[in-house]
Amino acid sequence: MPAYKDKNSNTWYASFYYTDWTGARKRHLKRGFKRQKDALEHEREFLVKQQGTPDMLFSSLYELYKKDGTARVRPTTSISREPLFKKHILPYFGNKPINKITPVDVRAWQNQILQATHTVRGTPKKYSPTYIKVLHTQLSAVFNYAVNYYGLPSNPAKLAGSIGKKNANIVRFWTVPQFNQFISVFPADSMGYVIFNLLFYTGMRSGELLALTPADFDAESQSIKISKTYTRLYKEDVITPPKTEKGNRVILLPQFIVDMVSDYINRLPYIKPDERLFPCMKSWLFRNMKLGCDKSGVERIRVHDLRHSHASLLIELGFSPLLIRERLGHEDIKTTLQTYSHLYPSKQEELTAKLNELRDNSIKTVSIA
Repeated sequence: MPAYKDKNSNTWYASFYYTDWTGARKRHLKRGFKRQKDALEHEREFLVKQQGTPDMLFSSLYELYKKDGTARVRPTTSISREPLFKKHILPYFGNKPINKITPVDVRAWQNQILQATHTVRGTPKKYSPTYIKVLHTQLSAVFNYAVNYYGLPSNPAKLAGSIGKKNANIVRFWTVPQFNQFISVFPADSMGYVIFNLLFYTGMRSGELLALTPADFDAESQSIKISKTYTRLYKEDVITPPKTEKGNRVILLPQFIVDMVSDYINRLPYIKPDERLFPCMKSWLFRNMKLGCDKSGVERIRVHDLRHSHASLLIELGFSPLLIRERLGHEDIKTTLQTYSHLYPSKQEELTAKLNELRDNSIKTVSIA
């Protein structure tokens, strides 16, 4: 395992041959190491990574996991994971061989995460149970990958037990009067007025809204077709399919929303059928959401909570979870029930009253006969 001194820069470099997964023999060159030891360690870890043995470092395993997932998950999903690993997982596990990481190590990491804080508007706060759940799920996924493909005997994160919660304890939402108070600060002919009305009265995701084009809107059938979602990656606009298969849907609109969107499009005479109706980014939504809350004095919620507000409104109007699932584009009815079941009023008393009524009517029928 040779390492060489670069006399021009007074640094070390590693240069060696290896056989890749296709059987081809290739040369690997890496410069810029301050010490010979670092160059040799790079070679050792590179070859271990190529062989996929369970004594590779966790950081190398993560790189393999990330590369494998690039072709299997949406770009937004892959990119959204990176900050989680860089901030919370790699600093703790990155330099440890994966077969040396024990459930006790994972428990120690869990305790650290449970006690960690972050600053929200100048105030230190602990991470939410849902955020903690995501962190543990991501860590466990990497270990599962090693178990399935690189000979790791077991998943230490699974043995350590999970932490956090999949769903938040409280779903925050606005009532119609609260939304009216908020939207009143936006001029009726402004883009923000149309955007926030659409989010509140359709329940679509913000990425789905930002991907809408004139071709998606049908005034005659009073509907909007959801078939794509928008995000901003590496300073470029990226349009991808919806979050789930059920995300492809058609949302029927109330007449006042149809009139509002029609008027908005008519004021854009040069827009093409495939151009975005709302040429802004999610950061614009966040800023204007905050601005509207500050100006109106209404309780501040997130942009995504407008989606919860729509679901809550439908529940109040008496619509079933199945209909709400279809309108929101949830993949599984369990998602709808787990998120909103606590908002449904108890029907126990009504149920027993109906059973009593049924029995009384049946007895009367028998008596008359």
